[in-house]
Amino acid sequence: MSGIPQVKLNNGITMPQLGLGVFSMQDGKEVREAIKTAFDEGYRSIDTAKVYGNEKSVGQAIKESKIPRKELFLTTKVWNSDQGYLQALEAFQHSMDRLGEDYLDLYLVHWPVKDKYVDTWKALEKLYHDGIVRSIGVSNFQVHHLEYLFQYAEIIPAVNQIEQHPYLVQKELQDFCALHDIKIEAWSPLGRGAVLNDETLALLGQKYGKTSAQITLRWQIQHGIITIPKSSRAERIKENISIFDFSLEQGDMDIIDGLNRNYRIGPDPDNFNL
Repeated sequence: MSGIPQVKLNNGITMPQLGLGVFSMQDGKEVREAIKTAFDEGYRSIDTAKVYGNEKSVGQAIKESKIPRKELFLTTKVWNSDQGYLQALEAFQHSMDRLGEDYLDLYLVHWPVKDKYVDTWKALEKLYHDGIVRSIGVSNFQVHHLEYLFQYAEIIPAVNQIEQHPYLVQKELQDFCALHDIKIEAWSPLGRGAVLNDETLALLGQKYGKTSAQITLRWQIQHGIITIPKSSRAERIKENISIFDFSLEQGDMDIIDGLNRNYRIGPDPDNFNL
């Protein structure tokens, strides 16, 4: 097996520290084959979302795998147009119908839609209390979004899934989440490929006999970050999980930390309500 570490969330639930993201994968054969490869390689965590349009195939791949459901960790997210209390509850049920599941391991508020994300969070709290979601969290929330949410929340989010890679470290946000026992999960951990041609990462790859992608993912693992690289290519899926047979020296961790450019490839969380 892969030896993927487990991270304990703030409600005691454990989550694999490495998973497969299926953003932008086409519903159907591409998703099912990627997940099959991932499962064969030892992945046990799959991250999808309503807006990705592939929840149905994710559910089919899980069923086809014959892996006991309790050994898997499944995440999906409520989209911006579905935010609000009743809307989020309805969206959850639609996601479950597409996935063919009767419970989720993690449900996330996909973006902090102004004037709606608190009501959406209240819906997630209900789902958690009802026992059909094992843990709840947020995605793309900045410090001020979390501070506002805390004024109304009964439950502190277990996870904040954010854009995080060597060019966008988000140290202040990481520190704030650590203070409140919220785990950081990195989407687009390789900057949609932007960091793969970085000269510093390439040199570190030569030092350790690894690729730039493996160096980057290992850096996140050693920082305690949950990471979900997306790939539908079998060789990449295998490469991304082959990071548990080496460790980066502290000096090299510091070098990668220093690559930060505050370079955001995704939307600005303060200006993405649609």
